[in-house]
Amino acid sequence: MKMNKLYFFVLLLGTASFIRFVLTPFLNNQNIFFQLGSVIIILFIGAFFLLRASAKVIEETTEILSERTKLAGGLLQSLGTAFPDMILGIVAAIVSVNLRSTDFPRAINYAIIAASTTFGSNIYNIGHAAWCMYRQNKANKNNRSIFMFPGIPGGGKVIPFAKHLIKPHLLEFDTAIQILIALTLLTSVVAVSMVLFGKVQIKELNLTEDLYQLIRPIGIVIFFLSGLILYLFRKTHRKESAINDIAEAEQFYRKKSTGTILFHLLLSGAIILLTAESMIYAIEALSHITHISPVITGAFAGLIGCLGEMLVIHNYTVNPKGRIGDALIGVGMDNIVTTAGAAIVAMMGGIFLGGSSLIVIFVLILGMNTILIGQVSQMKNYFLKK
Repeated sequence: MKMNKLYFFVLLLGTASFIRFVLTPFLNNQNIFFQLGSVIIILFIGAFFLLRASAKVIEETTEILSERTKLAGGLLQSLGTAFPDMILGIVAAIVSVNLRSTDFPRAINYAIIAASTTFGSNIYNIGHAAWCMYRQNKANKNNRSIFMFPGIPGGGKVIPFAKHLIKPHLLEFDTAIQILIALTLLTSVVAVSMVLFGKVQIKELNLTEDLYQLIRPIGIVIFFLSGLILYLFRKTHRKESAINDIAEAEQFYRKKSTGTILFHLLLSGAIILLTAESMIYAIEALSHITHISPVITGAFAGLIGCLGEMLVIHNYTVNPKGRIGDALIGVGMDNIVTTAGAAIVAMMGGIFLGGSSLIVIFVLILGMNTILIGQVSQMKNYFLKK
């Protein structure tokens, strides 16, 4: 292990431990300025340093593990990038369950945060993927490079497929579409089951709308279906000949054993876990300070949690090297893994959503997913015509 890499992980672990065990207690301080300052620092460091750095390690190791295990790069990618938002939801559920007997209103707040974090992350994730594919299709159609974000050079340039040195495989688009269709059906099952079987009445709370819960039996079914989908699409479609352009950042890991790579991923997981716990407490404190609904703050947490996957598909679009197919499969599987995380939260009894928020979140997920399927189909048609 290179010393600079060791120092890198020591720095990440030290920072994650600092915000968890030193800054997080300040969230309970009676001084609102201490509280708000701690919230800002925890969310900023967590989102823009710790989670991004951990996601980068996952991105650097995905291709290598895919080569060695013959598992789909998108599957391995999703298991890593879905971990932050899944852990955010699970940690919120654990806190919710622990507060049931002592502070029931706060317990429900954390349960709502758990749900809106878990499902809300899918909106950003799929929406950003749809935008990336839209820009790629536009570049293909015009046969010229364009900025990812019009007029903003910092977002990188999208290069048309005709100028790619390594191109994705047609089978990867088929797999991506099939996974996204499975995600649509799975999300629909979750939404319908919450409406049909999950309506609850809580007398201790003065609610202005109905409250719905994903009940344990349905959670078990969703968890099983999520695992089945991941298993069915576990195999890679990438040919060995396509893996011939190694990113500089991957050179370090390509020379290391699988054990070393897994150890680094374990350290990344520990960093994400500590960061997630701190951020969940910070988000609940922010909701309390600002009187913003837990659904909104939870959806904000979902954006933070899915930054890893958003960065991966963004980077694989502007720096393609044949991995756009992997990234698309990863987006679908990331949301399957996140849904499995929601099922785990349901089995713990800690996931609730209000009526209007339930409708908005699931309609947005299904809408974004439909747009993404359309963009992937358009991309596949480009290949077929060529």
